[in-house]
Amino acid sequence: MAKQQLVSMGFSEDIAVEALTATGGDIVKATEWILSHGHNHKGSQDSCNFNPVSSSTSGSPTTATHDHHPFQPKIDRFFQFQSKPLTSTSVSVLKPIVPTKGVTTHEEEEEKIDEEPPLLRLTKRPKVVESEQRKKRPPHEPLSERMRPRTLDDVVGQDHLLAPKSLLRAAIDCGRLPSILLWGPPGTGKTSIARAIVNTCSASEAGGNTYRFVSLSAVTSGVKDVREAVDEARRMKKKSNKRTVLFIDEVHRFNKAQQDSFLPVIEDGSVIFMGATTENPSFHLITPLLSRCRVLTLNPLKPHHIATLLRRAAADSDKGLSCCMGESMKIEVNDECIEFLSTNCDGDARVALNALEISATTSAARAGMARGSNEELGDKQGNADESPLSAVVSLDDVKEAMQCKHLAYDRAGDEHYNLISALHKSMRGSDANASIYWLVRMLEGGEEPLYIARRLVRFASEDVGLADPSALGQAVACYQACHFIGMPECNVILAQCVAYLALAPKSIAVYRAIGAAQKVVRESVGQNEGVPLHLRNAPTKLMKDLNYGRDYIYPPDNPNSSQTYLPPSLQGYKFLDWPNVAANDR
Repeated sequence: MAKQQLVSMGFSEDIAVEALTATGGDIVKATEWILSHGHNHKGSQDSCNFNPVSSSTSGSPTTATHDHHPFQPKIDRFFQFQSKPLTSTSVSVLKPIVPTKGVTTHEEEEEKIDEEPPLLRLTKRPKVVESEQRKKRPPHEPLSERMRPRTLDDVVGQDHLLAPKSLLRAAIDCGRLPSILLWGPPGTGKTSIARAIVNTCSASEAGGNTYRFVSLSAVTSGVKDVREAVDEARRMKKKSNKRTVLFIDEVHRFNKAQQDSFLPVIEDGSVIFMGATTENPSFHLITPLLSRCRVLTLNPLKPHHIATLLRRAAADSDKGLSCCMGESMKIEVNDECIEFLSTNCDGDARVALNALEISATTSAARAGMARGSNEELGDKQGNADESPLSAVVSLDDVKEAMQCKHLAYDRAGDEHYNLISALHKSMRGSDANASIYWLVRMLEGGEEPLYIARRLVRFASEDVGLADPSALGQAVACYQACHFIGMPECNVILAQCVAYLALAPKSIAVYRAIGAAQKVVRESVGQNEGVPLHLRNAPTKLMKDLNYGRDYIYPPDNPNSSQTYLPPSLQGYKFLDWPNVAANDR
C-alpha cells in the first residue's frame, strides 16, 4: 500500500522500494528520504518524475520528463491529507498557488526560482503582498463597543453619580477608589463608567497611574479565574505598588459560594472590587458582599443623552460610522433619524448605537449599488465618476434596523414586578387610563396574559370586595376567556376587566377582616379555644350525650335570637367593618 502511494505520486517503483527499505516502511519518512537524496541518486530525476526548473553542471537547462506544474500537485495532495508534520530537516513542498489579488503569481515566482538552487526553490514560500485594503480592514467591534468613553468627562448621563461633588469624583480626587456595585438596566453605562473611573483616576495627579483594570464576566468565569486575578493583583502590588481594580460583569450570576470568594480579598484590600448587575442586589447578592460595597444605581438614559451619543458616533472619523464603512464612504445622519432612535431605544444606548450602525450599513450598500450602476453607464458613455461615495441614512433604514420599539422588560426580573405593581396601584386609584397603559406595557413586553388575569382575580376581592361583589365574577370570566383564546385576541378582554375594576367602587373591608382574624389566630389572642358546644355537630348518640349541639337556636325559626358564635374569650371582637354587620352585631 505504501509503495503504491509513492508510485501514485510520480516516483518510480525502484525508488519507492529503496526509500521504504531505508526508512522502515514509513511513507512520510520515505517521501522525505526521496526528496532529500533524489538529486544524487542514479536516475532519480527521471524515474521520480520530479524535475523543477533547474540547471545542469554545464549550465544548460534540463527538460522535465512530463509537463507537470513545477510544484508537483500530486505530492501536494498527498501532504494535505497527512496529519503528521514533516520534520525540520525535511524539504517543504508547496501547494499549488492560485493567483489572487495581492498575491504574487506563478510567473513572478518562477522568475525568482530560476536564480536559486533546486532544493532551495522547494523550501521557498511565496511572498504574500498585502494590499492596502487588507491592511485597513473595518474593525470587528460593534459601534457601541468602539464608542465607549475613556474618561468620566466623556460619559453622557448619570449626572447624579458623576456630579463634581459626588462620591466618585471625591474618591478620584483623593486617589482612593472604594469597592462599588453598579446596578442599572442594560445599556446605561455600567461597564463604561467602571473603565472610565480607572482611566480618570490613573490620569489624575492623586492616582499617579497606580491602577490596573482587570475585567471578568460571571457568565464565562469562575472562582478559579477570580483567584488567578487576585494572585496576580497581589504580585503587582508587591512588585510595583500598583493596585488592581477587579471588575465583574453580571455579578448576580455568581452563586452564594462564588460570591463568598470576594469577601476576604475586598476585606484585606488585595483588589478594589467593582461589580455590574442588572438585577436587584437585595435579591441576588449576598448581604456580606453588599456591606462591603457601595451600591450605585444607574438610571435609563434620557432621549437627549442618547441623541448626544448618536451624534458623537456619526461625527467621529476614528471610531464612529466612517471607520467601519471605510475612508471612501461618507455617512450622513439627519436629525430625524437620531430623534427616532433616541425615543425608541428605551434608554438603552447600546441598542441605539447598534441600530445606527446597521442602518448605516444598509444605506452604504444601497449607495454602493447605485454607484455601480452609474459606473457601468459612465463606462459606456466614457464618463467615469471618481468622486467619493456618500450615503445618507434614511428614516426607513433606521426603522428597518430597529424592527420594533425596544422595551426594557424581564418576566422574571425587577421590571416585571414594577409594572404589575403600577397596574395594581393604578386600578386601586380608579385611574382607568393609567391602568390600561401599564397593562399594555406588560403585554408588549411579552408578559403571560394568564398571570395578569390571576392578579385581576385577586384584585377583585382585595380592593373591590363587597362594594361590588360582581367584580369577582368579571375577573374569573376574564381569566377563563384568556385561557380559551390566548394572545393576541385576549388583550381586549384583559383591558375590559382592567377598566371595570378601575372604575368599580372600592372596599378593603374583607381584606382587613381576614388580616385581623389571622393576627388573632397566630398570636393566640383567644387561646384558640375549642368550638362552643352549641355550635358543634352531633351526628351520633354519643355526641348528643356529650351535649354537642345542645341549646343551638335555628336562626330561620328564630331570626331575633341573641345567640353568640365566637368563643367566650373573643366575645365582642369585630373583624369585618361593614354596616350590616354592625347592625346585626349583638
